[in-house]
Amino acid sequence: MDVSTLTAIDVHTHAEVSARGHSSLADDLHDASGAYFKVEGKRKPTLEEMAAYYRERNMAAVVFTVDAESATGTAPVPNEEVAEAAAAHPDVLIPFASLDPFRGKAAVRQARRLVTEYGVRGFKFHPSIQGFFPNDRLAYGLYEVIEETGTIALFHTGQTGIGAGVPGGGGIRLKYSNPLCVDDVAADFPHLKIILAHPSFPWQDEALAVATHKPGVHIDLSGWSPKYFPPQLVHYANSLLQDKVLFGSDFPVLTPDRWLADFDKLTIKDHVRPKILKDNAARLLGLTHP
Repeated sequence: MDVSTLTAIDVHTHAEVSARGHSSLADDLHDASGAYFKVEGKRKPTLEEMAAYYRERNMAAVVFTVDAESATGTAPVPNEEVAEAAAAHPDVLIPFASLDPFRGKAAVRQARRLVTEYGVRGFKFHPSIQGFFPNDRLAYGLYEVIEETGTIALFHTGQTGIGAGVPGGGGIRLKYSNPLCVDDVAADFPHLKIILAHPSFPWQDEALAVATHKPGVHIDLSGWSPKYFPPQLVHYANSLLQDKVLFGSDFPVLTPDRWLADFDKLTIKDHVRPKILKDNAARLLGLTHP
């Protein structure tokens, strides 16, 4: 990957369909999220199509599935398939994985294998869908592997629309995605690289507090159009957290085209804008020298 030629690095995209056509999201949640985000274009692009999409825009993308099979009964897109697609398109795709913490030691073994054999660069956790608090000890074995291997733990935080409009929110409980739970993880694993995904509604101030207090904690801006960002998030992105805020879209529910068009209208300092769009992610992912 030639970072110097990229216009941006999107640190938050979803592989929602496998090569065999299997979807990682139940139909009701899938349909509701499409309506919530007013999705335009193809809702379930394949990994090949995602690679072509980002290559056309001269961007790179971190891509992952969500493994919440214990809670939902729906199998994820295989992590190995995501990693193999990234290996086939190394100029644009960066592989993350997702593992269900309720799988215990089996998940820990798989995490190590995904890093050593498949080149996975990080792991996505979705506490609201997976049904666990990030500071629950059941996930600590996974964090140990992630910290040891120097990969990244990315946590969904707050409410971004998934389950909205479905009776009972599709059974998704928002309490699991309070970023203060990740503060415990950052304290217990001081060398763990962490990304708090999304503006953490209704806990935006908590996320900003954690990111300013814990050196290893970053924030990605995915899942929301920038025109809806809370003013304190914009202020911190422009100042204290300018080296720790990352561009993310949440593709395919929110496209980078739509996100970037709205980001252009934000009052972001000229020297901060390239940090958010590419430089911070390149450094965190180890794509450039410190």
